[in-house]
Amino acid sequence: MLYLIGLGLGDPTDVTVKGLEIIKKCEHVYLEAYTSILSAGPEELSKFYGKELVVADREMVEQGADDILEKAKVTDVAFLVVGDPFGATTHTDLVLRASSLNIPFQVVHNASILNAVGACGLQLYSFGETVSIPYWTETWEPDSFFDKICENKKRGLHTLCLLDIKVKEPNLESMMRGKVKYDPPRFMTVAQAADQLVKIIDRKPDNDTLLRTDTVVGVARIGSPTQKIVSCTLENLVEMDLGPPLHSLVICGKMHPLELDFLKSFAS
Repeated sequence: MLYLIGLGLGDPTDVTVKGLEIIKKCEHVYLEAYTSILSAGPEELSKFYGKELVVADREMVEQGADDILEKAKVTDVAFLVVGDPFGATTHTDLVLRASSLNIPFQVVHNASILNAVGACGLQLYSFGETVSIPYWTETWEPDSFFDKICENKKRGLHTLCLLDIKVKEPNLESMMRGKVKYDPPRFMTVAQAADQLVKIIDRKPDNDTLLRTDTVVGVARIGSPTQKIVSCTLENLVEMDLGPPLHSLVICGKMHPLELDFLKSFAS
């Protein structure tokens, strides 16, 4: 049996009662560790759950899923996901593969950034398509997400922007030398995301939809005791430091008076 269990967004105690009971009975427990993170590390999670955890990076899940599924054919396997199990397409693929192999599975849902972002006071049914903002490099500066933000804004909808995470990324220079070396983990901040958006705006003189002076909301560590929410203009967010990861960015659309009143408490 394969169990996909959402861990929520805060600390080890955010797991549901149902999820914890399942984890304790499973013979193999994997912790997905590349689409998101908790404030607690694997050791703290392992101690709370009373189980040894196997940290599953992207390579293991995307290329070594067969091993996970083989175990699930003969015993109970838990696959732990920060937030909700269906917050990333990788996990949907895992379910489809289990189904094709006639491996029974069960999903235990939990809070994710997709609903917890309501903590900033913006109404969830007024959000449009969610976008991801990737890190730029010296040779690659994609901006397709900008058009999606503008489409949402034209319809009066808010946009939740999920910010890039780089965990266990191979170092290109080492790879060219035939060595395997990984770069330190990186987590995009709202200031970095805002900076990229401002640069895109400056490149598009005909753009009149998303402006430097538009209201945005930066959120950090939602669901944890140290969560931080700031509302300001996009250009001002470039200078904001919201502390440790994880961060997300919201581009505001047309706002209801209640939303405007709520955001006043986060104004900076």
